[in-house]
Amino acid sequence: MNKTEIQELVTKQRKYFLSGATLPLEARRNALKRLKHIIKQYENQIHQAIEADLGKSSFESYMCETGLTLSEITYMERHLASFTRERRIPTPLAQFHSRSFQKPSPYGVVLIMSPWNYPFLLTMEPLVDALAAGNTIILKPSAYSPHTSKLMEKLIAKCFDSSYVAVVTGGRAENTCLLNEHFDYIFFTGSQTVGRQVMKKAAEHLTPVTLELGGKSPCIVEKTANLKLAAKRIVFGKFLNCGQTCVAPDYILCHPSIRKDLIKELKKQIKKQYGNAPLTNTQYGKIVSEKHFHRVCRLIEPSKTVHGGHFDKETLKIEPTILDNIDWKDACMQEEIFGPILPILTCSSLIEAIEIINSKAHPLALYLFTSNKDAARLVISRCGFGGGCINDTIIHLATSQMGFGGFGESGMGSYHGKAGFDTFSHYKSIVDKKTWLDLPMRYQPYRNFYGKLIQVFLK
Repeated sequence: MNKTEIQELVTKQRKYFLSGATLPLEARRNALKRLKHIIKQYENQIHQAIEADLGKSSFESYMCETGLTLSEITYMERHLASFTRERRIPTPLAQFHSRSFQKPSPYGVVLIMSPWNYPFLLTMEPLVDALAAGNTIILKPSAYSPHTSKLMEKLIAKCFDSSYVAVVTGGRAENTCLLNEHFDYIFFTGSQTVGRQVMKKAAEHLTPVTLELGGKSPCIVEKTANLKLAAKRIVFGKFLNCGQTCVAPDYILCHPSIRKDLIKELKKQIKKQYGNAPLTNTQYGKIVSEKHFHRVCRLIEPSKTVHGGHFDKETLKIEPTILDNIDWKDACMQEEIFGPILPILTCSSLIEAIEIINSKAHPLALYLFTSNKDAARLVISRCGFGGGCINDTIIHLATSQMGFGGFGESGMGSYHGKAGFDTFSHYKSIVDKKTWLDLPMRYQPYRNFYGKLIQVFLK
């Protein structure tokens, strides 16, 4: 799609939004219903497209993509009536007699830019929230997941007129054209580098943004942790989608006294979950592209590899890999890994771990494994991070009951469920003043008597 076509599309969507067609509750419900139906109808084809892009099995694609999207739609359908109601707000005595309320209203024309690592989920879940809020939407999926992007373009065209919801495919040129347009809201999921560019372009139009970025999410394994269970859950969270998950544990911080036992348990779990030959395991995914494959491979230091480390250039697969004796100068600690490499670092105490984490950029997620409730309270109160888990990984984002989002360098804003509806809504604060009473004290000429009355009202 060229510049002119994108401009026409934005204009067409703005006209449709201003017609009021997206505002009625029934229109929003129908949109969600149509989206749910098309996802169920094409579920197998969606899973096949994701497998072509990332090597994911159908089970993993349902668990992490289509299933979560359908769950979000169901949640919105159940709660949409309550989300769209006006909220009555107490009115101060000075405004007697009035009714104060907040009315949720859609922003208008929304741009949703999604990444390649969860190409269906991270496009469709924000779409669900934006539809529920009553917006028109342009979706821009990643060029690195072409099979899923093309299929989503086809499904959205079947489901919606382009004046309501449209998909723009392509790469950098299309991204640039889109960001040059004036949107009412931009929702971006991706890297910090591109996120800065999105925010810069949005600032030209004073467009509000949500940025879902990433970073190096730490995993603290405290001395009292159940190491066997910790290893099982860390391996699941780290190597899911071949490590290409924005909230995957990026590295482990543990006490030197448990390091060897923890590594031993991690090795056992990798073999148990992925077998002795992960590169031939059809349930294990691949790196999305040759470019990303070579980047991740460069982070593997053979002298510090204690498990895995092998890869296949033909299939773009890299074994689940553990690196030991790592410090902050190593290549794997200079950037977000975003691949199946797990470095192990040690620290002398929980306080030192907290100090290390707080000295770095705020991570999108933090994980703590411990049996000590005081240790858990200390970490979650002292560390700055987007969200996380105690004694598990990943699962905090798999619910519509809580908002999910970044903090500081890992992003801004949140979505899922009510938080998602709020993200794509502006709350108008309104006072409905009655006409049968009009107190004279606020009008000139001002008198001392009125001044004393106002002081009484405002106290």
